[in-house]
Amino acid sequence: MHDEPLINNQAIHNFEMVVDGHRAFIDYQQKGDKVFLMHTEVPVELEGRGVASTIVEKTLKYLEANNLKIVPYCAYIKVFLKRHPEWERLVV
Repeated sequence: MHDEPLINNQAIHNFEMVVDGHRAFIDYQQKGDKVFLMHTEVPVELEGRGVASTIVEKTLKYLEANNLKIVPYCAYIKVFLKRHPEWERLVV
């Protein structure tokens, strides 16, 4: 797993992680205690290195620690949840 910290960039509604100078992010919208996860993006330079699954897992840990629930719109996150059903506990 990558050691880079997860950043909640509230100004632009992104959970971010910078790896080797490249920014990966999850675009989100928040309404009350629900966080709508809209889109996950990983630069081509980072593909195949586990960055997408790492940022999703770090985001889910952050949201759980802050007592938030998710509404997954992102196709990648939906697939991640199927592969990791233990995170279904956060889905509204």
